[in-house]
Amino acid sequence: MTMSTAGLFNPGKFVITRSLNDNTARLMPYLLRHLKGDWGDMTEEDKNENDLAVKVGDLRIFSAYETDIEGAEKIWIITEANRSATTILLPSDY
Repeated sequence: MTMSTAGLFNPGKFVITRSLNDNTARLMPYLLRHLKGDWGDMTEEDKNENDLAVKVGDLRIFSAYETDIEGAEKIWIITEANRSATTILLPSDY
């Protein structure tokens, strides 16, 4: 599925790993944060890299969030450099 967005960039195709399939609805607020430039639990350097990636458009965008979802206490959201896909995954899925 391709999502349109009112965010800072086009996420491309939305992908979720199997380990998170049962939590799709609960992950949407984190996806919206990612699309609006709230990079979550990242260092200032990493946040600045994401800001640059949004401006230049050909770098990967990476966010990390602490959650209250059992079995998914931390998630990553990665938008590919070419904006073809945005993936939500557990760090252990990487």
